[in-house]
Amino acid sequence: MKANQLTQEEYAPWYANYIAKAGDNDLVEELEISVHRLIRFVQNIPMDKFDYRYAEGKWTIKDILQHLIDAERIFAYRALRFARNDQTALASFEEDDYAIQANGNRRSIQDLLTELAVVRQSTLSLFKSLSPEEFLRIGIAAGKPMSVRALGFVIIGHQNHHQGVFEQRYL
Repeated sequence: MKANQLTQEEYAPWYANYIAKAGDNDLVEELEISVHRLIRFVQNIPMDKFDYRYAEGKWTIKDILQHLIDAERIFAYRALRFARNDQTALASFEEDDYAIQANGNRRSIQDLLTELAVVRQSTLSLFKSLSPEEFLRIGIAAGKPMSVRALGFVIIGHQNHHQGVFEQRYL
């Protein structure tokens, strides 16, 4: 399944940019490939850039990696709940509050990349286990409908978005 197969009823409007950045590859294949692409990219960033902020109050590369880890866990949790046909509406999360509490800057870059890889492996295991019917299930998150498959593409597009930010603002 590919991102262009999604309908606008499967995700909130604020996710459209991430969906667009997910690419044209198969969902599960891109979940697997994209994390390796990001890790290789980050490993080639000069060490002095990991704690750099391009403006006052902006996150560092380490903060963003921690944010990617946290967001992927949340999106995968939502996918699990919706795939299991749980109709409980799920709350939104405030990414800035998470970033402050997570304090990604105190961690090593290798530790963050290792955790990112482990989290993605867990996400992959979940998505590989789903039936075609489960991918189409929809739940409510942050007050809006969201399909399981849209969550997968949001994970990919969110990661691609932040890699673009690294390229444009940090290097």
